[in-house]
Amino acid sequence: MAGVWWRDGVVYQVYPRSFADANGDGIGDLAGLTARLGHIADLGADAVWLTPFQTSPQDDHGYDVSDYTGVDPLFGDLPAFQAMLERAHDLGLRVIIDIVPNHCSSQHPIFQEALAGSESARARFHFTSAPNDWPSVFGGSAWEPAGDGTWYLHLYAPTQPDWNWRDPRTAPFFDEVLRFWFGLGVDGLRVDVAYGLFKAPGLPPLPPGVIPAPGRLRTNPLACDQPETPAVYQRWREIADSYTPQRVLVGEVNLPPDRAARYVGPDRLHQAFAFGFVMAPWDASAWQRIGAELLEHRPVTWVVENHDVVRTPTRYGSPARARAAMLTVLGLPGAAYLYQGQEYGLPEADVPESARQDPAFTRSGMSRDGCRVPLPWPDGFSPPGSAPPWLPVPPGWDEHLNSPSLPLCRSAIAIRRRLHHEGTLTADDPVQWSVDADARLIARRPGFTLVVAMGSGPVPLPPGELLLSSDPLTPSGDLPADAAAWLRVTT
Repeated sequence: MAGVWWRDGVVYQVYPRSFADANGDGIGDLAGLTARLGHIADLGADAVWLTPFQTSPQDDHGYDVSDYTGVDPLFGDLPAFQAMLERAHDLGLRVIIDIVPNHCSSQHPIFQEALAGSESARARFHFTSAPNDWPSVFGGSAWEPAGDGTWYLHLYAPTQPDWNWRDPRTAPFFDEVLRFWFGLGVDGLRVDVAYGLFKAPGLPPLPPGVIPAPGRLRTNPLACDQPETPAVYQRWREIADSYTPQRVLVGEVNLPPDRAARYVGPDRLHQAFAFGFVMAPWDASAWQRIGAELLEHRPVTWVVENHDVVRTPTRYGSPARARAAMLTVLGLPGAAYLYQGQEYGLPEADVPESARQDPAFTRSGMSRDGCRVPLPWPDGFSPPGSAPPWLPVPPGWDEHLNSPSLPLCRSAIAIRRRLHHEGTLTADDPVQWSVDADARLIARRPGFTLVVAMGSGPVPLPPGELLLSSDPLTPSGDLPADAAAWLRVTT
């Protein structure tokens, strides 16, 4: 997969503050990640993606950046990042990091100049004396008083003012951010809210009848997916392609597949996340429809978990379904993204209200803390005698270390890699979908069949050599309910 690894690679997402704590302050850090990279490599992943570790007041846990080319002391320093990058490369892992171009921290020096009254700095954001009716994705109004009779736009928290991408200084500013990290040897960037950036000219009020849904930026058509936005990534692709080896751009483009496809191509983003399964119920017909629709717009990045959504054992209703979902995304043509702890089958944690730290919780009642609880490593998240973890760890959390999900994950990635190396599987494989009356979902590729039992009972397997199943077959050789299987098929 060298050269085009991103088309069918497996990427492991790390949420640094919850991955591994090396200095004992109860918060994960870069040194902790460096020490645990062997675990990711042993899984067979091709790359690791880090959510923000850049300098930040941490009001939104790093997605409020105050220095785009710095490392927050909470996680270490630039040498610690470089040591992590070198160790990852030694292990054969590429490194993708987050970049947040839609908004910054209210502590960013340029925004501080704007608050102090600089008209030049204010032009780089969205200030007005007559705010419109746009809501924040986190709840409440998207406008915050600046204290002088004006308001500024923040599509997320008040501490996250939106950049004005119509100002001619914004694009060159981020060009230099890209060059900084690429120059250090970072292999790719994951672009947060990649479909945001530009807002409708003049910031008009919402059209009649349009009521944006909480937590869904895409439901405000004036605040995202403007016609100018994809051109940003044409500019970024030129920068990425100027490096050897080529750097990769992955977009968070939470739009319908036909709209998201506008952001991806040979002259723009390499790929965009496919969110269909993240939002789908456990239903064979829904998965068939979503899978077929996503494959109309390749390349596809399959994902069922990340740092913003309820973990799959809880969301789908059982650990067995979570294992089947993991085997499904690993068994479809394209790239697969796994979220830290998914290999252990971690469920959503019940974080007490008094301990929740998600800024969305105080504004809307939504909380993402339950999927961000620190990982239960065999020798502990932190060294002995450390401060308590930043989010409380449920009693018996380490019992998940014995989950059958871990050997399943390792086996699936190893088999997947072997089949790609043999040429049996490719990222361009055609897929034939079917759903039987007993809710048996089948996805057939040349030489390979994925089967998922999404109904109430076991289902027979179609012809083929069983390579792997997420749960043992029944005594009669059927696939049990809420399980998935891979079959090699010879013609």
